[in-house]
Amino acid sequence: MARNRKVCRDCHRVVDPDTNACPSCGSTSFTEDWAGYVVIAHPEESEIAREMQVTEAGEYALKVR
Repeated sequence: MARNRKVCRDCHRVVDPDTNACPSCGSTSFTEDWAGYVVIAHPEESEIAREMQVTEAGEYALKVR
């Protein structure tokens, strides 16, 4: 995890601080108040991805406030 990364409130994708729109869902609602971090490489084979309803590989926050 790098400095001051922010998270999309809608899909929980972790993005760089200068991102204006989420690359996954297009949302512009972000927060810096999040906890937990998971990297999903193969969402089609991942039980965690199914639980989180993630369909794209990437970095995700487990808890978003």
